[in-house]
Amino acid sequence: MVIYMCGILAGISCGYMILRTTFLPVASERAASIRVWGFHAPLGAFIAAWGGIVMLSSAGFDNWWHAAYGLDAKLNSPPHWSLVLGVTGVQLGGIVLLAGTMNRSSEAARKKLAFLFLYLGATIILLHLILANHRILEHSAICYAAVCGAVPGVMIAMAVASGRRWACTAIAAMYTIFAMANVWILPLFPATPKLGPVYQHVTHLVPLDFPLLIIVPAFLWDCVRAKLRDTNRWALATILGAVFLAGFVAVQWPFADFLLSPWSRNWFFGTGYIPYFTQPTSHTAMNEFYQAAASRTQFWLVMAAALGLAILTTRIGLACGGWLRKVRR
Repeated sequence: MVIYMCGILAGISCGYMILRTTFLPVASERAASIRVWGFHAPLGAFIAAWGGIVMLSSAGFDNWWHAAYGLDAKLNSPPHWSLVLGVTGVQLGGIVLLAGTMNRSSEAARKKLAFLFLYLGATIILLHLILANHRILEHSAICYAAVCGAVPGVMIAMAVASGRRWACTAIAAMYTIFAMANVWILPLFPATPKLGPVYQHVTHLVPLDFPLLIIVPAFLWDCVRAKLRDTNRWALATILGAVFLAGFVAVQWPFADFLLSPWSRNWFFGTGYIPYFTQPTSHTAMNEFYQAAASRTQFWLVMAAALGLAILTTRIGLACGGWLRKVRR
């Protein structure tokens, strides 16, 4: 319900903005708009409104899918792909809309909008890391490749577009606080499984895993960026990509050992909460690392791919951040 409410809010608010700018134009608002099929509004409003419509359309699609094929809790299904597409539209629309407003605002207003802008970046990273954050994989190179493919590009794009000195650290801190609150709050609410098969006795909501320690490489990034302001973008992307991967591995690898130990099975770290569909013989239930690589050579090849992804996504993020700084409409 909360997810679809976000789609409704995006559709209503951006739809209102489109109609107001088109039929009740104010000179300053019309000047900060583009024209699409005869309608006028900022580019971000059109993108977010489209995303909201796609999100709501996926609700009916999902209901039909369950009626035709039975209830399921899988992420990988056509209705959920449609939902993810709509959520992405709302996120991108929000980014472009906020960026344009920031670029047209005074410095005082820009500071307030920058907080919302960085918070939006943190929520995007949170969603991206839902699939990458599994503590049993944190001694496997595939985990670091997944994170390097999801986090650096978003983080650097938002940081560059905001123009804030400690933007990367702020984004990572907001992600960490949000994810930790998830671990602490959800288990307070009673809940029982409604689908089968049920392998674990569950009496309360089960949260996501404890947040990844991306705040360390984020802090290192802000320190490095301050020293390399005039560096070529490819050179900067190479340096930042290597710093991100090295800093993340340095802290997450030993922390993963702790997360699989009995010392972490408490309310603070939340590793004692296991989803109902987890089989008793699985690595998660037995608190054992899963080795995704078949050999040491494969491990290092995937780790090299992680470095390549970190560099490439950082370079794309730098370009996107530079474009967002120029958005006015």
